[in-house]
Amino acid sequence: MAEQTRHRPFDMAKLTSVPYLVWMLLFTIVPLGMVVWYAFTAYPNTDFTLQNFAGVLKYGKTFWKSIYLSLIATVVCLIVGFPMGFIMSRMSERGQRTMQMLIMLPMWMSFLLRTYAWMTLLENEGLINKFLGLFGIGPFQMINTQGAIVLGMVYNYLPYMILPLYSVMVKIDQSVIEAAQDLGADGFHVLIRVILPLAVPGIVTGITMVFVPSVSTFIISRMLGGGSNLLIGDLIEQQFLGSVYNPGVGSAMSLILMVMILLIMGVINRFDSDEMEGMLV
Repeated sequence: MAEQTRHRPFDMAKLTSVPYLVWMLLFTIVPLGMVVWYAFTAYPNTDFTLQNFAGVLKYGKTFWKSIYLSLIATVVCLIVGFPMGFIMSRMSERGQRTMQMLIMLPMWMSFLLRTYAWMTLLENEGLINKFLGLFGIGPFQMINTQGAIVLGMVYNYLPYMILPLYSVMVKIDQSVIEAAQDLGADGFHVLIRVILPLAVPGIVTGITMVFVPSVSTFIISRMLGGGSNLLIGDLIEQQFLGSVYNPGVGSAMSLILMVMILLIMGVINRFDSDEMEGMLV
């Protein structure tokens, strides 16, 4: 009886993990397996081939443009989100709750509707150009540009940068900052030597959460960038849903994008680990 009681928690843990394992199998492992299968087979046949990856080479400029614009959006989100997260962390509890609600409030609306709103603002006859026209300025070509794509990425993914930074910075005791100031550190050195190292986990999380959806987006680039500013996500969608149905090339693109993201995340996480080891030393 004692032996049966001793093994019961372990059996219960295995039982409660079954739904998660089934979910992972159906919606993660199986789709990934299908992507790998199509990437290495010649559609509609099942013969092994590397031709799909050769077909991706002609889209190299689009890959680099997607990475470039995503990096710009991530850097802008970091520049805006870092001071915002620190300001929030120094507020009263009521102020922190209010700011969290205001930051999350746009996320309660549809992603599509938020992007449509920016189309209305940026188009040639949009509200921004009409406002500038009151002063005899413009109209400016803001829609269907790379700048509009970056703006859409920043607007939609900025909360994913602010909230991780805030969650880390709120744990920084004010006495640590005051101690650094008492030891003669000015504001700049407090930021560089105290706040920034302690905020590294939030920075790493924020960069990952902004860069990954930015580099794979297709709604923002289609609606704000026009047909001349395609990104990786647009190309993948065209291979599966466009007039040129080629799931092999689309799967190869998805697989390459997946490997790229994993490599970038590995580098970022490595940087995070090295930074934490340096702090412990």
